[in-house]
Amino acid sequence: MSKKVLIISGSPRKGGNSDKLCDRFAEGARDAGHSVTKVSLADCKVGFCTGCNCCDQTHRCIIDDDVPEIIGRMMTSDVIVMASPVYFYSVDAQIKALIDRSVSVWTVMRDKVFYFIMTSAEDSETVMDCTLECFRGFISCISGSIEGGVICAKGVHSRGEIDGTDYMQQAYDMGRSV
Repeated sequence: MSKKVLIISGSPRKGGNSDKLCDRFAEGARDAGHSVTKVSLADCKVGFCTGCNCCDQTHRCIIDDDVPEIIGRMMTSDVIVMASPVYFYSVDAQIKALIDRSVSVWTVMRDKVFYFIMTSAEDSETVMDCTLECFRGFISCISGSIEGGVICAKGVHSRGEIDGTDYMQQAYDMGRSV
């Protein structure tokens, strides 16, 4: 059965390593017959949550930017891929802002399958632990949601270092397996 897949690239570098992994995941998912939409947060206006609580009743954020449209896509997708480079052992600001802005729908969004893609220059064993916990903390608040898979691409810093690595094949294979 064809699924609606939403890929959210948090990379501030278009064509950066995590962004390229998103493209490979998309390629695999399309080859498997799924409908795929990719959103690059680098192209979007994403403000931070102000804690105004206006969304408590409406489930819609009042901030005038691109986030309500992105969240609308999240609501109608079966599968959500979230990708981020590791910044100071956590997700980057763009993804974190989107996660925080999802407060408007966390009580009504449900039953999603999430995949996570992370990249880091460092290649230590624990470099992505906090980053992954941030993603997992988010989906633990989304009723009925599960983790479908994770890519931890370590030791890639400069744009293009991901090319030719096994991580590119992992992303493709993960997309095909959706």
